[in-house]
Amino acid sequence: MGYRCFGGSVAAVCLAGLTMVALVAQQPQRSAGAPNAPGLRTPWGEPDLQGIWALETLTPMERPARFADRPVLSPEEARKLADEVHSRPGRDDRSQKGTEKDVAKAYNDIFTPTAATLVDGRTSLIVDPPDGRIPPMTPEAQKREGEYREYLQALLQGTSGGRPGPVSPRRNEPPPMYNTQRMNRSDGPEDRSTAERCFGAELPYGAGASTFLRIVQSPGQAAIYFDAFQGQGFSRVIPVDGSAHAPAALRLMHGDSRGRWEGSTLVVDTTNFTFKTNFRGSHENLHLIEHFTRNSDSRITYRVTVDDPTTWTKPWTYEVAWAREPDKPNLIFEPNCHEGNYGLIGMMANTRSAERAFKAGKGPDPAKQDNATPGPNQGGID
Repeated sequence: MGYRCFGGSVAAVCLAGLTMVALVAQQPQRSAGAPNAPGLRTPWGEPDLQGIWALETLTPMERPARFADRPVLSPEEARKLADEVHSRPGRDDRSQKGTEKDVAKAYNDIFTPTAATLVDGRTSLIVDPPDGRIPPMTPEAQKREGEYREYLQALLQGTSGGRPGPVSPRRNEPPPMYNTQRMNRSDGPEDRSTAERCFGAELPYGAGASTFLRIVQSPGQAAIYFDAFQGQGFSRVIPVDGSAHAPAALRLMHGDSRGRWEGSTLVVDTTNFTFKTNFRGSHENLHLIEHFTRNSDSRITYRVTVDDPTTWTKPWTYEVAWAREPDKPNLIFEPNCHEGNYGLIGMMANTRSAERAFKAGKGPDPAKQDNATPGPNQGGID
């Protein structure tokens, strides 16, 4: 199954969609505590969450400033804003039919649907704080993220995307933290983004990525396969028995998840992330409490509280509605990343070849090329 994104930047892969607008509600929004739809039970009696679910939404994570006091739009306003978003040409110009750009866009169109599968009229996914905005970062986190951004910008010095002048001496320095972003250097795999290295998919779900997942249950556990990006999906097998977390010394890319039932809602507590984790500036101290509630045959409400006292001044919560997809035409298979995982090898080989050519007096200096700044994208309403 292909990955679908709305307005994301496209590099080696189609990255996560960014801010968009809310659409008019097709059905009333329900809270995560709403009763599970009657009759939707597994043979062993637990609430049935199984199936293929689409996470597509045009609602932005944070409420745009123009809607600061508007948690929900009128149907007319939502339709108008949705039409505006869908009318934008995006990062690829197909105005000249039959050209190379026209053909290239045909590939990206697979990942860019023209409508959300489920819409609810809200102006932000965030439901707490009430202003629909992510709380401020702590001073320590601001310093940490500022140093990282400064380092990435320094590597652009002397290129078209950065400051003029000679190549920055920081080009020979390691990054101040584990790199997960697009760096303007390709000395080794760790210089490239986690998406280019085929493990860019992250938790929690639906925080900027419009994609799909499949849930399978058995007595005492639930398994979730997240179909993300080009072959960057990952599986979680969650014990649903109230058991304790693994020891703190055991760190996992997608954390250690433990589930329990609270009425008809599956509650999953996830800790023990690794320093390679990067969710909006949160790393190994990320703590998630997810709520999965099936409201009807065709809908699940996913609500997650995000906490990291080393990153934000207080916890925050967002909510996404998932739509059920037919099973037969939407089978999810575990794919390879970058057409067989050769994409990253090609990036490294291309850089080495360019360096040899420049040393021989041919071609531009690779150190002065901008291979990190993303191109224009569709964007959203702000």
